[in-house]
Amino acid sequence: VQLQASGGGSVQAGGSLNISCSASGGTFRNYYIGWFRQVPGKEREFVAAVSGPGGTTYYADFLKDRFTISRDNVKNTAYLKMNNLKPEDTTLYYCAGSSSLQTMYGNPRMPREYEHWGQGTHVTVSS
Repeated sequence: VQLQASGGGSVQAGGSLNISCSASGGTFRNYYIGWFRQVPGKEREFVAAVSGPGGTTYYADFLKDRFTISRDNVKNTAYLKMNNLKPEDTTLYYCAGSSSLQTMYGNPRMPREYEHWGQGTHVTVSS
């Protein structure tokens, strides 16, 4: 499956942004979708993940309920709605897909569980 993240941009602190992850070339519902972010020079950081059917979600503890992950398996797209954005949320956001998580036990918070990665979309939050 090929993934493409989009929808990044610039917002002021306290604002909201929705980013999307569009998939092609595979059966979308067979993949866990995860969102990660990475600041240059640092390790890729887990943000959120959603199971193939969409019934199970995972979030990073630091988010404190500011972000919501969802998916539309008809449109082959996953979403990350980001509210109350902070300057420290500024970075590149990646979406990733995992077929192994859908069929075997694993940790959706770990980048190594994901076989497919899209190019990132950049989010800038100004104070």
